[in-house]
Amino acid sequence: MTAATPSPLFPRVSTPAEYAAVPRDADAVLEGLDPEQREVATALHGPVCVLAGAGTGKTRAITHRIAYGVRAGVFQPASVLAVTFTNRAAGEMRGRLRLLGAGGVQARTFHSAALRQLQYFWPKAVGGEVPRLVERKAQLVAEAAARCRVRLDRNELRDVTGEIEWSKVTQTVPEDYPAAAAKSGREAPRDAAEIARIYAGYEQLKRERGMIDFEDVLLLTVGVLEERHDIADQVRRQYQHFVVDEYQDVSPLQQRLLELWLGDRESLCVVGDASQTIYSFTGATPDHLLNFRTRHPGATVVKLVRDYRSTPQVVHLANGVLAPARGRAAEHRLELVSQREPGPDPVYAAYADEPAEAEGVARRIRELITPVEQGGGGVPPSEVAILYRINAQSEVYEQALADAQVPYQLRGAERFFERPEVREAGLLLRGAARAGSADPALADADVPAQVRAVLSTRGWTPEPPAGSGAVRDRWESLAALVRLAEQFCAGRLAAGRQVTLADLVAELDERAAAQHAPTVEGVTLASLHAAKGLEWDAVFLVGLTEGMVPITYAKTDPQVEEERRLLYVGVTRARRHLSLSWALSRSPGGRPNRRPSRFLNGLRPGSAASVARAPGGGGGIERGGATGPVRKRRGPVHCRVCGRTLTDAGEMKLMRCEDCPSELDEALYERLREWRAEQAGQLGQPAYCVFTDKTLLAIAEAVPGTEGELAGIPGVGRRKLDKFGADVLALCSGRELTRTEGADQDGGSGPEEPARNSTEK
Repeated sequence: MTAATPSPLFPRVSTPAEYAAVPRDADAVLEGLDPEQREVATALHGPVCVLAGAGTGKTRAITHRIAYGVRAGVFQPASVLAVTFTNRAAGEMRGRLRLLGAGGVQARTFHSAALRQLQYFWPKAVGGEVPRLVERKAQLVAEAAARCRVRLDRNELRDVTGEIEWSKVTQTVPEDYPAAAAKSGREAPRDAAEIARIYAGYEQLKRERGMIDFEDVLLLTVGVLEERHDIADQVRRQYQHFVVDEYQDVSPLQQRLLELWLGDRESLCVVGDASQTIYSFTGATPDHLLNFRTRHPGATVVKLVRDYRSTPQVVHLANGVLAPARGRAAEHRLELVSQREPGPDPVYAAYADEPAEAEGVARRIRELITPVEQGGGGVPPSEVAILYRINAQSEVYEQALADAQVPYQLRGAERFFERPEVREAGLLLRGAARAGSADPALADADVPAQVRAVLSTRGWTPEPPAGSGAVRDRWESLAALVRLAEQFCAGRLAAGRQVTLADLVAELDERAAAQHAPTVEGVTLASLHAAKGLEWDAVFLVGLTEGMVPITYAKTDPQVEEERRLLYVGVTRARRHLSLSWALSRSPGGRPNRRPSRFLNGLRPGSAASVARAPGGGGGIERGGATGPVRKRRGPVHCRVCGRTLTDAGEMKLMRCEDCPSELDEALYERLREWRAEQAGQLGQPAYCVFTDKTLLAIAEAVPGTEGELAGIPGVGRRKLDKFGADVLALCSGRELTRTEGADQDGGSGPEEPARNSTEK
């Protein structure tokens, strides 16, 4: 077994020992690689495609490939461009390359590389200075909407801004947006024609003010390279070898830019995992990864499946989440094989309501971070994460952690170096560095002590403040700067180098430019999307209910499969400890009508298994014959009141024993019966062909609030949901129907699914 490689949240200060360990020659670069990683590192010619599962050391493989190429004299450092998707990943790649003796290689994000080229070539290609970058895109979108006499609330503003970004990365102009959105199956937050007008107004505002946004950076760079062959040739002379990380996330626009950089050459290495495609709403698509061998028939393809991150228990669950997946990405999924020693089994927990879930999670984390000598798990708070589907879920966990006196940090909120308290601290430290020994308060103090003295005037204290909120957030930011100062100075002194406050200020400036924030010593709260690319010793996946994972607006098969991949990404963030939980109701005393995510079927104890599908159609378990639809087998159904196994079909519909207490909303039941009679009359069919009495009882007891919750009630099939779902949810919410939708043109929806026993009528 191979131990997991520590992976801090952000690149740390390199130690003298690490600098001394720079490989002596090209062959030494290959030491310590497994056979597949070595195959990647030595494949220096022609197109290379690396299919790398979560935790399989893909960054290690590609950085060693670049370093091996440089040290062997095949690559010149300045001729290599490595492209990834985040500043953090690019910074980590540059740091690793330096330690491998391959300094000078350019590792950048797509936007960073394009902006650099645009700034360099703009005077020659266009003339004058590059337009200013838009700092607050949403504000400009709001102005454009106001010009169109459209008022957007905060959520609509965010969603419309997202639609504009999607349009630009898919190279869709405003007038084509309605047709493109319909063709792509996008669920627009407003009328498509209205969004097209706002989009056009936004573009007009930018032109009037001489501004461009980040999508324009890519569009303009593509335009320059397409129209100016002399500039394209100059770029291609500079960069002759390309590496693209997270290739499953490229958009059509980024792929076009890559093709222009590459020209007719094939010195390209791409790395990705179709099972981690979770950004399709931004225009990302795994098609470029999956079609790589079609476009490059002679490509070398290497699969990395040895998982060095997670225990066998976590890896087994991750493989299980993907086993029933469908679609093209699922056909290319990788079966991970853990290289770690065994660890604890994943924990599944159901709670009565969301506050109880948050309190339970906080209590468990408190136990994990308690020192071993005090009977706890000894896990550092920074090695623990709570991951949820949407950011709105964070508040209840913030409060629960604060009540349990557990430090935490929010990820995905404002960037660290853009926080007001961090900017203010930087100015104060810069002023103190200029004052030097002239300030008696700082005389004769080492640098960390000077930092503590300066920041104590702005709210830093040795102990954190009680509670949560803005005061605690401010303290966490300042405490992170203090720890960074301590680590930076320790590294310099260990190397035998003197360090001054001015040196630390310079380090902060470099980190701010690259957005390399210091690690905050607290539990991380983040959405599943924001957690991509990160890992922790302990991960708590919370809120795993139908309607949340998958999210209620994921209606098509591809959308549901992306939600499955999102859960897979969450599971694979955990190294050792993994907890999965859900709440049966939203608030204390509420109806316990929520159900655990369908993605946990067959994985959590007592749940029915889904049909397993193997990658590429081979292996695994597939039930049914070669023709006709495959009907899933149902596992045991338990009474949601007393827990007894149910065998009667009517009781199975109700999810309870006939004689167990009922939570029936009698008024709702009568409204549903009246509505059903009207629908049956229009269809010219018996009432039970709409819904049986048992199904109506189950609906009136559960009172579903979302399509996901309604779909989870036995007897509500997909066709029934599409035909009657809107009416039923309106009745459950207490709204009066303004009109009856009536029957479909085909004259009916057929018998209820599954229709097991006519006595249910």
